Amino acid sequence: MKFSCIFVGTLLLTPERRRAIWAIYVWCRRTDELVDGPNASHITPTALDRWESRLEDVFAGCPYDMLDAALSDTVSKYPVDIQLQPFRDMIEGMRIDLKMPRYQNFDELYLYCYYVAGTVGLMSVPVMGSAPESKATSESVNRAALALGIANQLTNIHGDVGEDARRGRIYLPQDERSRFGLSDDEIFDGKVTDKWRSFMKNQIKRARMFFRAAEDGVSELNQASRWLVWASLLLHQQILDEIEANDYNNFTKRASASKAKKLMALPVAFGRSLVTPSSLRQSSSAKTRLEGNLCHWIEPPTSEKKML
Repeated sequence: MKFSCIFVGTLLLTPERRRAIWAIYVWCRRTDELVDGPNASHITPTALDRWESRLEDVFAGCPYDMLDAALSDTVSKYPVDIQLQPFRDMIEGMRIDLKMPRYQNFDELYLYCYYVAGTVGLMSVPVMGSAPESKATSESVNRAALALGIANQLTNIHGDVGEDARRGRIYLPQDERSRFGLSDDEIFDGKVTDKWRSFMKNQIKRARMFFRAAEDGVSELNQASRWLVWASLLLHQQILDEIEANDYNNFTKRASASKAKKLMALPVAFGRSLVTPSSLRQSSSAKTRLEGNLCHWIEPPTSEKKML
């Protein structure tokens, strides 16, 4: 039987929150399948336009099917907090996937990660709810949720380098690869060299910085929601650990932790979910230093920063 750690995490949520999170998750999966699923070769920008129009109908209370109805019901229960824009932005990410097989720099890659993953955090935070004792602003919690989404997507990119290359895609920033002397052909050849190891060490370091930026925000969530988020954070960090354990061979070796390691992450995530916001807060100097390193990245993109 297939075991889902994330599913187990949702069991601690209240029934209403559980249904809402899964309604959002299912919509995100369906949207992602448009460009990565079995019918992806037939998807056009026009098809994504129709999907966006359908989304607007869902928010207006006019669902097309039962899965749409679940999201429409969720939106109706959180009419002020769940905003349409992150959902639209995720569809924008699918448009980018159709036309951009390369990313010139991290600015471009960051925006892509925001569209396809950072948005999930912004969709979910209103449902997760804040801890009663939390004094954090909604803006700071949203920044942490965004940082976690970016970290998760960067991790997925690093874990899927070989698979993406076989599909003709390279998500790693071109300017940074050039500094390490890595050409497209070397990525497609899939050889682990010293310069590849050095390059990946830098990429993994940045992903871990985003994870650290997210951690304080997890503690500010409602206690019942924290286990789910901590589980997601720890399971994605295991992917980075596996890349390192595989000597940075993410071309031919799947960076996936064993089921045993995934199971072991659950009690750790549960333990961290019991920590209150005040006791997990970083020292002001450490927090300022961390946010200073990432302040350019942990905000949703403004209209003038859109890629398309």
